[in-house]
Amino acid sequence: MNKPELEGTAHLLDELDKKLMVLLRDGRTLIGYLRSVDQFANLVLHKTIERIHVGNEYGDIPRGVFIVRGENVVLLGEIDTEKEDELPLIEVSVDDILDAQRKEQELKQEKQRLLSKSPQGKRVAPNARFNSR
Repeated sequence: MNKPELEGTAHLLDELDKKLMVLLRDGRTLIGYLRSVDQFANLVLHKTIERIHVGNEYGDIPRGVFIVRGENVVLLGEIDTEKEDELPLIEVSVDDILDAQRKEQELKQEKQRLLSKSPQGKRVAPNARFNSR
């Protein structure tokens, strides 16, 4: 017989005890085993790591048991453990990846600062003409 289709957050019950990647609103990426979920999509992850990506490098920070409020989840998906090892990413130490992340954020901030100071950053479109019909 066909299994009944679950709706809403009940659909997450199919993901219990599976390894998931969870992307949060603040940009953090968590990877862990889903142990519990409630009607608000609050999650309990076990053996959780926070993965930080910079370019083709990544570093993992162990977090243990992690409780995630449902409203902070942007994306959630099961990880294929067989394909996970085939990714073209290089694992580096936590200190190295945090340093690379800090440098990347500083470059973005500097670029944004320069863009906001430039004349083009202050106007919508140069030489724009409006059609008055």
